[in-house]
Amino acid sequence: MNQHWEQIRRNPVPSLLTALLEDHLDPGYAAAAEDRTTKHTRPARKGVLAWLTVGALLTGLTIGIAYSETTDRGPGSGRVQAEILAGVRAASERADTLTATRDDLTAEIDRRREELFADNAAGTGILDVLRRTEDAAAATEVLGPGVTVTLSDPAAKPNLSDSGQRGNPRTAVLLDRDLQSVINALWAGGAEAVALNDVRIGPGVTVRQAGGAMLVDNRPVFSPYVVSAIGSPSRLQTTFVVSDAYLRMSGVQQLYGVGFTIAEADDVTMPAAAVRDVESALEGDR
Repeated sequence: MNQHWEQIRRNPVPSLLTALLEDHLDPGYAAAAEDRTTKHTRPARKGVLAWLTVGALLTGLTIGIAYSETTDRGPGSGRVQAEILAGVRAASERADTLTATRDDLTAEIDRRREELFADNAAGTGILDVLRRTEDAAAATEVLGPGVTVTLSDPAAKPNLSDSGQRGNPRTAVLLDRDLQSVINALWAGGAEAVALNDVRIGPGVTVRQAGGAMLVDNRPVFSPYVVSAIGSPSRLQTTFVVSDAYLRMSGVQQLYGVGFTIAEADDVTMPAAAVRDVESALEGDR
């Protein structure tokens, strides 16, 4: 029986247990040691840090150049603003020069027309018709008593970058419909001629807003806005103070702090409005 048990094969010792008892190092350590002996080592830590530093410097330089280019070419930069303002001033000066030339030529045409038609009855009748037509088209300079209505934006403009001011109702400013209501009220009150900041209001002349600019006959005007009307001062003032426009602007003044005044004027001078060529017209019922 003892011999039989000696012939039975005992269970072998697991290889993992043998490895733990006999091998005291992880195989990775041995592989690393072998690599060092064969000179196949990884790059030194200093070399890696050097490459990372160079890459960071190049990235920062690229971002800095891009930011500088964007700032210099941005619409809000001082240089671009100065160029835009210079262009606006130059265009305004050219427009003023052309307007003066146009007025001189118009005066010369009127003088020669008077010389040609004033010597006979038929010519005098034609001149009367022309004068009435020009007055209706606001094509002649006028002078006389009247009233002036002055509107101005609030003294402090809103700071749109401040979220606390965006919800404040006092940050509103004058709109084109405010000026339109005042002009229409003066016409309804018996005004013979109306101008806004020395721009004559006539047929085809519009008052509108484009972005933050106020345009009268496509010409920019700025606050304060002075609406002048020629006519009987007492009648114009009486009819205006009972109009919807007066009530509207009084409310706007109280709510938003805009400037709003009306005053009589003894001598109001208005330039002629720009006359546009009419290619065709049809007579119709009015």
